[in-house]
Amino acid sequence: MKRTRSGRTHVGISGYDYKPWRGAFYPEELPARRWLEYASERFNSIELNGTFYSLKSPAVFERWVSETPARDFTFAVKGGRFITHNLKLRNAERSLGNFFASGVLALGKKTGPFLWQLPAIYRFDAERLDGFMRQLPRSSRDAEAVALRHDDRLRRGALVDAAADVPYRHAFEVRHPSYFHDEFYAVLREHRCAFVVADTAGKFPYAEEVTADFVYVRLHGSQELYASGYTDEELDTWAERIARWRDPKQGGRDVYVYFDNDIKVHAPFDAMRLAERIGG
Repeated sequence: MKRTRSGRTHVGISGYDYKPWRGAFYPEELPARRWLEYASERFNSIELNGTFYSLKSPAVFERWVSETPARDFTFAVKGGRFITHNLKLRNAERSLGNFFASGVLALGKKTGPFLWQLPAIYRFDAERLDGFMRQLPRSSRDAEAVALRHDDRLRRGALVDAAADVPYRHAFEVRHPSYFHDEFYAVLREHRCAFVVADTAGKFPYAEEVTADFVYVRLHGSQELYASGYTDEELDTWAERIARWRDPKQGGRDVYVYFDNDIKVHAPFDAMRLAERIGG
């Protein structure tokens, strides 16, 4: 008889280093160097979005690991903008090597999903997506081989040995209307990648397609992109969706939820309110 389990839920914030949060979420007297420690005591996951803007160093990733709880904490990692926006997923072998050698392998058992956010002006291209997804490592051991392709742009050091042998998951956030159809969902399913369920205050199309053994959710604001908070009723609805995705009868999927409505400091408080609703 096949065993089923209820999926785990990870609720947190997209990024943590926001100066306007001082005095609102972070205590006024708390030095910025302790903000990650403070946030990780309140959430069981944080999405690293600084990795989207620039390559980090192994020392930075090692510090992130040391400043967060030893158990039951994960980082989601946002893939580099150079790969998704500049190269648009084409000829990305060296750049993927640089990304995974920049310190990602130091995360070890704290490694959560990798997020690949595609630009809103980029149309669906099945062949290009298929080629890119085939290059993505499915474990930290696979990532060691990818990391060996790095070049001399990693001036602050390269890490090509994984801290632990862990599986890797990948999720794709898309915004151009051409992605919201069965052909794209089929490509995701073939490569076991998740479709990101993204609330963008109606600015971009919305869908709740489930294409992998986990669900990745990004909440950018329901009324005003990046700025509006979520009502009690809206959070109740999200809690119901999470319960459905986690239900063993529906596959018992793990769910990762990150609030990105950071402009007016709604994100951390909305994340805590949602976590209370799902008992985490």
